[in-house]
Amino acid sequence: MNIISLLDILEDELEKGVHIPFASRALIDRERCLEIIKDIRLSLPEEIKQAEWIKKEQQRILMEAQREAEAVTAEAEERIKALVDENEITQNAYQQSRHILETAQENAKEIRLGAKEYADAILEDVELY
Repeated sequence: MNIISLLDILEDELEKGVHIPFASRALIDRERCLEIIKDIRLSLPEEIKQAEWIKKEQQRILMEAQREAEAVTAEAEERIKALVDENEITQNAYQQSRHILETAQENAKEIRLGAKEYADAILEDVELY
């Protein structure tokens, strides 16, 4: 039997149920209706069952992808933090090296000026004698 005919039979079964006055309910043959529903399930095409499996698999894959994305994001944030820290260390090292170079250049300039003054003083003494 195909699904359409089973649905028609189920509909007929529900329609022939005894209507309860002053209520929107009816008495039906519960066992017969459950049997028809079971037959409908058995008659469902394989594609519908596959579609349901695919939907569940899709949910699982999406959840797994979400977890992986969160892990990758966390790893990237840690890497960025490490790079920022490394950059700060590098910047501090450059500042220190510039300071050392400036101090060395100032000391060299003072030494040159001192040496020139000393040489001038010696030459003056030599010229006087």
